Amino acid sequence: MRVSGLGHRYSRLRPWLFRGLEFELQRGEILSILGPNARGKTTLLKCLSGLLAPREGTVECAPGIGYVPQDHGAGPAFTVAEMVLMGRTRHLRPYQSPRREDHDAADAAMQRVGVADWAHRDYSELSGGQRQLVLIARAVASGCELLILDEPASALDLHNQSRVLGVLAGLAADGMGIIMTTHHPDHALHVSRNALLFVGSDDTRWGPTEDLLTGPALSEVYGLPICTPTVGTVSGDRVIAVPDFGPSCRACPVPEAVGAPVPADALPLHVSPRKDHP
Repeated sequence: MRVSGLGHRYSRLRPWLFRGLEFELQRGEILSILGPNARGKTTLLKCLSGLLAPREGTVECAPGIGYVPQDHGAGPAFTVAEMVLMGRTRHLRPYQSPRREDHDAADAAMQRVGVADWAHRDYSELSGGQRQLVLIARAVASGCELLILDEPASALDLHNQSRVLGVLAGLAADGMGIIMTTHHPDHALHVSRNALLFVGSDDTRWGPTEDLLTGPALSEVYGLPICTPTVGTVSGDRVIAVPDFGPSCRACPVPEAVGAPVPADALPLHVSPRKDHP
């Protein structure tokens, strides 16, 4: 993908969300997009995927884009296999039923992403992390060369974050291009060669992740002190982002006798303590 002079705003009376945006994405590369809420990241993804026409600039990319949105309801009671098979829709004529090759592509996508064991489960009963993997499998089943994801690891526990990132890294290793938004600088530092940092509508920075996501730059973007130390992990040294949220809650004063009986006159007026209660 090559993006040149890209800009968008929703009307002439509203400010530009971004303008003059320039970046490239190579095959097998993961690009992470970071920035504050309401800065235009999701709008940018819609412009890149063709769901929204930008006000100015151009987007050149290989055909076949898979898009995984951030918000998705459970919908009707489809099985996981049926959800993934929906990714084959663009290969079918109107009213045409899925063919053997479509079922094979869906099965291969479920195997590739690691959700084949859930094929007959009800999609609406899955956890958030499981649903996210199913939607990634659906996009893979479409045969896309470029996968665009809006905060794929949001609201997931640490295990599912690791699992989603591992799947994306594996797809990139197979040659797929991946663009994702994230509020976790650590995720970008872990899997992305390059990053795109939204600082302001006229200040959007693109470059190597470790060069771009420095403490001063992240502090400027998010409005609080952030440092980026190198720490040792089981798999080797890694750069991480550590925000300073302010004084620790552990420093706040607490009652001297935690769990001591509450005096009756301190209880709300509508509560009457039982006489037999200590």
